[in-house]
Amino acid sequence: MEQLLSSGPELPADRAPASPVEPGEAPGKEGSVPEPFAEELRAADQAAREAGAVIAELYQGDYRVKEKSRGHPVTTADLMANRAIREILAGRFPDDAWLSEEDADDARRLDRSRVWIVDPLDGTREFIRGVPEFCVSIGLAVDGSPVLGVIYHPLRRELFTAVRGGGTRLNGEPVQVSRPGNGERPRLLISRAEPRKRLEELAREFVLDPMGSIAYRLASVARGSAHAAVTFRRVKEWDVCAGIVMVEEAGGFTMTGNGERPVFNRRPPVLQQLMAGSATSNTRIRTLLARLPDS
Repeated sequence: MEQLLSSGPELPADRAPASPVEPGEAPGKEGSVPEPFAEELRAADQAAREAGAVIAELYQGDYRVKEKSRGHPVTTADLMANRAIREILAGRFPDDAWLSEEDADDARRLDRSRVWIVDPLDGTREFIRGVPEFCVSIGLAVDGSPVLGVIYHPLRRELFTAVRGGGTRLNGEPVQVSRPGNGERPRLLISRAEPRKRLEELAREFVLDPMGSIAYRLASVARGSAHAAVTFRRVKEWDVCAGIVMVEEAGGFTMTGNGERPVFNRRPPVLQQLMAGSATSNTRIRTLLARLPDS
């Protein structure tokens, strides 16, 4: 399947773009980026913004879309953004391994300590439908642990950055995971394709809010605009690597469906479910799901 599509609607007035980090400016405050990942963060920052510029330009114009496999579309924006990111990161760090949604998997990555884990356009379906719930997601894992993440929403010009031990920032300002206030029903971000039975159980105590990109859902939890995110579907490493660093460095916790901490650079690069948020929210989610016979 291949067709020519054009862009979606403008952002609503109440979702005006945040003030961006200027090109060339460090994503955090001076001295806040711990070594040895300062150079990696600068490169990922540049790569995310360049990929975002490609995506924003095509979102406003025409682009090609076809199916990689049944139900998995890919657009010109995905491919061009992927190329822009890889040229920058592979040029700066030629010895690092590479894992991207838009490239064939190279098993040699399994023997490398460091691997860049990239989704150049997370939320492709939303991009096609004209729903501004997509982003660029760039993560770096070292010995299986995610240590750096950059997530960029090119329409809202929101640049999220996180480095292990250095906190999470949005356009250079620190952000934190939030906890619901007394009597407040916590907001839980979900995909639009979760199992109905499990959602019904969660809806007893959470306000369920569907959102497209899982990377952007995790970034939203990290900034405190939602209390938790959950998916019962299998996710690929490139969907969540950067977002997991965001949530954890913002004071939250992440775990797979069996309660384990996510590990990266696996064969195959798949995680079985994921929940992310404050310790309180994660515990409550697991308690509710334990009531289900198949949980």
